[in-house]
Amino acid sequence: MINLNRGLKAVRRPMAAALICGAVLVSLQGCVGIMVGGAVVGTLAATDRRTLGAQTEDKAIAVKGETRIPNVAGPDAHVNVTSFNRKVLLTGEVRDEAAKAAAGREAAAIEGVQSVVNELGIGGPASYTSRSNDAVITGKVKASFVDNKTLSANSVKVVTERGEVFLMGRVTQSEGNLAAEITRGVSGVIKVVKVFEYITDEEYRMLSTTPDTVQKK
Repeated sequence: MINLNRGLKAVRRPMAAALICGAVLVSLQGCVGIMVGGAVVGTLAATDRRTLGAQTEDKAIAVKGETRIPNVAGPDAHVNVTSFNRKVLLTGEVRDEAAKAAAGREAAAIEGVQSVVNELGIGGPASYTSRSNDAVITGKVKASFVDNKTLSANSVKVVTERGEVFLMGRVTQSEGNLAAEITRGVSGVIKVVKVFEYITDEEYRMLSTTPDTVQKK
């Protein structure tokens, strides 16, 4: 009986590792956001350079935008709403300039929104193939950030639309330039647009300081 229990434990360990690796891979590909346990969620929230209040408000802004904007953009519109530190990025396609302007006004009217970057294209909705390619590009960009090791991948949000990559986040000027340079080197990327909120080196050092490092000083 003891040997059987040991055997079961030995099987469970690699299975758990495989499940975690699979979840991370799917998340990197931008297909489905999967969180593996509360510890992962807590770690991501702690390393995010936004306050917890801003993170919560960004989620609410995105939900409100995705609910309200289609009503003014028209039935054939394809609008993605991304909010980072209360700055809203609109990507996708609408039928004409009037619909684009209406979408921008609706986004700006959402409670808590501080600014809107309207990057909606004029034309019909992107094809399934185009959106799939965009998801693959997003995954490759995120993976490239992780591989670089000198860039905090969790500090940069990546949005891809029709091969154009939009980079959001609270970063220093040098971090923003590095992120853009890495992104330009990813195959399939047509254009890189920086939608960053820049912070000073001093702010960066303060954000990078953890309670553990403070106690060790």
